[in-house]
Amino acid sequence: HVQLVESGGGSVQAGGDLRLSCAAFGYTSTKYCMGWFRQAPGQEREGVVAVDSDGGAVYADSVKGRFTVSRDNAESTLYSFLYLQMNSLKPEDTAMYYCAAGCEVATLTADFAYWGQGTQVTVS
Repeated sequence: HVQLVESGGGSVQAGGDLRLSCAAFGYTSTKYCMGWFRQAPGQEREGVVAVDSDGGAVYADSVKGRFTVSRDNAESTLYSFLYLQMNSLKPEDTAMYYCAAGCEVATLTADFAYWGQGTQVTVS
């Protein structure tokens, strides 16, 4: 059973920073890609970043240069961590942010097998 748990969301003023964390339990992610998605009220879910097992990442144009993804590839454990450092936040970054895992190719349109419950980010 795979479980993804996000944390680190909150409210911040424009220009501020937040760091999101995703703990993936029961998921040996060393050979699969992971990602972050977001969904604002009334809008479709959009990909923020997808990252492969080697750390190669694809970012949405709207967050390039401001957001940085990183992951913990501890092969000897049954859990892994994915992080999203978000700097210079803008009001348009306000959304529910979801961690995802289990894709084959790290693209923003890939099919992800596992999803977290989300963590809210509000920028005012």
